[in-house]
Amino acid sequence: MARDAGLEEMMRADLGDLPNLREQAMFGGLCFMMNGNMVACIHKGTGLYRVGDAGMAQALAVPGTTQAMMGQRVMKGYVYLDVDHLDDDDTRAALTGIAIDFVRGLDPKE
Repeated sequence: MARDAGLEEMMRADLGDLPNLREQAMFGGLCFMMNGNMVACIHKGTGLYRVGDAGMAQALAVPGTTQAMMGQRVMKGYVYLDVDHLDDDDTRAALTGIAIDFVRGLDPKE
């Protein structure tokens, strides 16, 4: 699947001016990294958010989210936001907030 510039721009706007934010091509999509740690990604037409184990219950309560999988492997601490919910600003804002809070607590990788 080709990358979607519109979805990437939407996520870029959601993340705003986070400190030490950079973009990196990963997983066949575009990921957004803060201090070297992934916050979120546009992957195969969906949003992928790194919410951590502690944020999973809260994130999975958001409509349109599912546990992230890579092939048959469960990606612990990550959720997908399906394409039918990507256009909802409040939904994306909720997941973005959970992801940012989690990543702020991680040691920088740079």
